[in-house]
Amino acid sequence: MSSAPSPESVEQTKQQIRGLINEIADMSRSEVPAEEYFPAVLKRIVDALAAVGGAIWLLDEATGLRLSYQININANLVEAENEDALKHGRLLTRLFQRGKSELVPPFSMLGQDQQEGNPTQYLLVVAPLSTGKQTTGMIEVFQRPDSAPNVQKGYQRFLEQMAGLIGEWLKGNNMQRVADRQHMWQQADHFARLAHDNLDARDTAFTIANEGRQLIGCDRVSVAIKRGKHCKVEAISGQDTIESRSNIVTALNALAGRVIAAGESLWYDGSVEDLPPQLEEAVEDYVDLSHGRSIVVLPIRRPEKLVAGDVQSKQSVVREGANKNEIIGALIIEQIESQVPNDVLKARCDLVYEHAARALNNSLAHSDLFGMPVLKVLTRATWLFRGSAFPKTMTVLALTAVVLLGLFLVKIDFNLKSNGTLRPKVQRQVFAHENGEIEDVLVDHGDEVKAGQPLVKLRNRELDIEYERVIGELDSIRTQFETAARMSNDNRVPVADRSQFAGQAEELYIRKGSLEAQKKLLEERRSQLVRVSPINGIVMDWKLAEKLRQRPVVTGQVLVNIADTDQDWELELLMPEKRMKHLDDAVIEQVKNKNGEPLNVAYVLASDASNELTGKLPLNAIHKRAQLDTEDGPVVKMRVEPDSMKDLMKEVKLRPNTTVIGKVNCGRASAAFVWFHEVVEWFQAKVLFQYF
Repeated sequence: MSSAPSPESVEQTKQQIRGLINEIADMSRSEVPAEEYFPAVLKRIVDALAAVGGAIWLLDEATGLRLSYQININANLVEAENEDALKHGRLLTRLFQRGKSELVPPFSMLGQDQQEGNPTQYLLVVAPLSTGKQTTGMIEVFQRPDSAPNVQKGYQRFLEQMAGLIGEWLKGNNMQRVADRQHMWQQADHFARLAHDNLDARDTAFTIANEGRQLIGCDRVSVAIKRGKHCKVEAISGQDTIESRSNIVTALNALAGRVIAAGESLWYDGSVEDLPPQLEEAVEDYVDLSHGRSIVVLPIRRPEKLVAGDVQSKQSVVREGANKNEIIGALIIEQIESQVPNDVLKARCDLVYEHAARALNNSLAHSDLFGMPVLKVLTRATWLFRGSAFPKTMTVLALTAVVLLGLFLVKIDFNLKSNGTLRPKVQRQVFAHENGEIEDVLVDHGDEVKAGQPLVKLRNRELDIEYERVIGELDSIRTQFETAARMSNDNRVPVADRSQFAGQAEELYIRKGSLEAQKKLLEERRSQLVRVSPINGIVMDWKLAEKLRQRPVVTGQVLVNIADTDQDWELELLMPEKRMKHLDDAVIEQVKNKNGEPLNVAYVLASDASNELTGKLPLNAIHKRAQLDTEDGPVVKMRVEPDSMKDLMKEVKLRPNTTVIGKVNCGRASAAFVWFHEVVEWFQAKVLFQYF
């Protein structure tokens, strides 16, 4: 006859299952690839349920549900033509269409022709995998069928929770793939715009090299330009300047020159068997210096010129490198540590080449014209002062001057904006005075409590054991003390023995007093296990019972936060440190002219932005030092006294720590200063200070 499992083994098993669940949750929030995620997650689910095996099926738009990963499932279920596999597949399709978790008994069949069902001897626990808007797969666990119905329901609920975690990972994985594709198009668009943005040949070459390397995903991209019969490397990605006399640049010049002379593209992947002797020597010389694993050299030819409006000429244009136009340079792509697949590498090289050929051709055509950039700027600007455009230009300039003058002469309110919170002044935190675990939570979020009302009950097993030990010792000492005292006063006992008993009684009396003192201290400590509210108020912690119940705590840990919403409220603003100079100036002005009166503050609640409220900022309510806030950065805290809080509380239900946006009035200043002072300060700090 088997004995029931011990509480220790049951608790250990629960801890193991919790650990597996936490591991699954952590992996689902990470960016683990599918080939690592599915095996790890499915193994933990199977282990947590002590199941025979399991499988993860994902939706394939072409073939339907497709097996992504499995553990210990029958081989008949994965064979395409097997009858059991067909029945099992039809069952999964039906459950997928239903979109909810189910339990399928062993050897059970569904449908009119019994053509779908569970052909195995195991209980199937199946749950859908959803990314939010649609079901994208199924998770299936093969469980032994000899468990009670309530246990099977527990399997089902557990698998539903795990399916939710896997669905979150699938959602993030799908979003990541879409984001990668979108990022690639953005990179291509960014490269195209930058490559055609400049008509200086050197700048264009550097743009092609640096931005092209990012787009291709290789380790290095270089651009060489043909000057007469020679070829010179003008740009290497990641390098601001090029030392043309270095061995590696000399070897790269030689390699690019020979490829241009041959007029054909070079694709080197480590083998030089099929290369002509002149290219083989140049490649080996360069590889010895650069240690490149893969090298691609593409001659850049002048692109075909299209006649405006000629549709046939546009349709006849093919890839620029396929024609026999004049070669103007070379594009060199190298892989040293990166491993971009060949098909992806070729497509990205073609994309970079197309834009590089046209951009480099345009820049070379314009770079040889002396003073072309200056001439273009002057040409574009002179039409503003000719003919009928002259009066309009002067009118615009006059209006601009009036507006600028008005910006400096017209004064408006100078307000400094900051974020903050509105909260009760009276708030208290209830701490744990002893180590232990939460035995009972007597209140929950939003409950009204009175001062002295019990909130949380803790249990310290070590303290209980120590208390019981002291009680036991104290009872024993008391008994021994009474016996020794009685014997010391018994005339029938010899004098020598009575003297010995008297000494024992005195010693036991001292020990009894010590134990009684220990008992009193332990009783005081035990009384601290019941934490009570220090004030009248409400409980501010969300889901307090769920957060604390059966949780271990340590001395000094905050258990409950209490706020008295019936007392006065205060507004705490977090003023960014960079604006404190203006606030300090306003404080000084207030002390000089208005005898230190508080500054006016206007604010709105995040929950009611249409209602502007007011308050006062006492000059002594500004913190003396800056602090680092996780959201706003370096800030200085300020305490504002709101006006008409009683009227506000009648109209709006205030919640502690309500977010507000505040404006501290610092007097009046010119509109130009109010609107643009932060721009000027940024320029002074980032430009004038750093470079002059």
